[in-house]
Amino acid sequence: MPMVKINGFNMNYRLEGEGDKTLVILNGIMMSADSWAGLVPSFVRNGYRVLTLDFRDQGKSQPSPEAYKIGQHAEDLKALLELLEIKCCSLLGISYGGQVAMLFALKYPQLLESLILANTMARMSNHLKAIGAAWDEAAKLKDGKSFLRLAMPIIYSQCFYSRSYEWLQAREEALGGSLTSEWFEAFQRLSSSHGDYDLVEELEKIKLPTLIIASDQDAITPYEEQLLIHRKVKASSFVVIPESGHASCYEKPQEFILLVLGFLAALSNRHE
Repeated sequence: MPMVKINGFNMNYRLEGEGDKTLVILNGIMMSADSWAGLVPSFVRNGYRVLTLDFRDQGKSQPSPEAYKIGQHAEDLKALLELLEIKCCSLLGISYGGQVAMLFALKYPQLLESLILANTMARMSNHLKAIGAAWDEAAKLKDGKSFLRLAMPIIYSQCFYSRSYEWLQAREEALGGSLTSEWFEAFQRLSSSHGDYDLVEELEKIKLPTLIIASDQDAITPYEEQLLIHRKVKASSFVVIPESGHASCYEKPQEFILLVLGFLAALSNRHE
C-alpha cells in the first residue's frame, strides 16, 4: 500500500479498481484499511474505484505525537483526495468512520456525491461515553487478549456468537498477540478525540443522498441513535440489518455489500 505525507504525517492508503466512480471507506476505531479486504473486491467488480485508508494512529499510518480532535481526520481526508485528484466521491463510514464522514459532509459537501453511514452516531451519548471509558481502562492494561475479551462481546451480537464462535475465538487469539504498547497508546488518542462530539443540531444541513445502515442487536450505537440521524437528514434512507451487532460489515458482509451497491446503483440510475 502506498504511503504519502499528509498534513505532516505519513498516511497509508490503497486505491483499487478502474471504475468511473469512487467509493471512499472510513474505518471504525479499531479497524484498518486491511479490515475491508473481504468487501472491496465486490465493489471493484461492480465498477467502482475504491479508496481505503488508515487514519493517523490507525493501521500502518504514522502515530500522532500529540492529541487531536476527530475533525482532524476530515482535513486529512480532504488533503488525500486533493493529492489523488479525486474531485467527487461517495463516502462510506462505519462507527468512528461514520462520525468523520458526517463532519466531512458538513464541511465539504461539494466533494461528495452521496453518504453512507453504518453503525454510527451523531452524538456521544452517556451510554457510549461509559463504553468508551471502559475500553480506555482496558487499554491501560496493554494486554491484547484481555482487551479483546472485554471489548468483543459488546461489538458482536449474540447471534454472531452463536453461529461464529470459533471464528471469534481465532480472531481474539490472532489479534490479541499483535496489539503492542504503541497500538494501545494510539487507540487511546483516537478514543479521546471524540471529546464532546455532538452533531445533532447540524445534521439538517446535510442535503446529500444518504443511506443509514443500522443493526437490530447493536449495543454500541443502538437502532435509536441511527434513527435520530435519519430523522434529521431529510434526504436519507434507513435500513436495519437483522440479527447483527455493531460490526455489521463482518457479521453480515453479503447483506452489507448488497445494501451499499443497491443504494449506489439507484443513485446512478436517478442521474441517467
